[in-house]
Amino acid sequence: MDVDNLIEMANRIGEFFDSMPDRAEAVDSVADHIRRFWEPRMRLAILAALDDPKASATMEPIVREALEKHKADLRPKAATA
Repeated sequence: MDVDNLIEMANRIGEFFDSMPDRAEAVDSVADHIRRFWEPRMRLAILAALDDPKASATMEPIVREALEKHKADLRPKAATA
């Protein structure tokens, strides 16, 4: 999975929601969009990139904030048999 591409996509999402007047709502909306529309492997990859200083430095501040705040919600749930 191309992490740079995922970061670019997340940054575009962040730029869209960054124009909202309510910062908390904007941050929550970024995370909600990623949770609802990104497949589990994509979410795992971007969360891993968050722990890489070089990769996370290329993330928009709103994206880093959303990923940090909602890390638990963005992690895919374990499959049950």
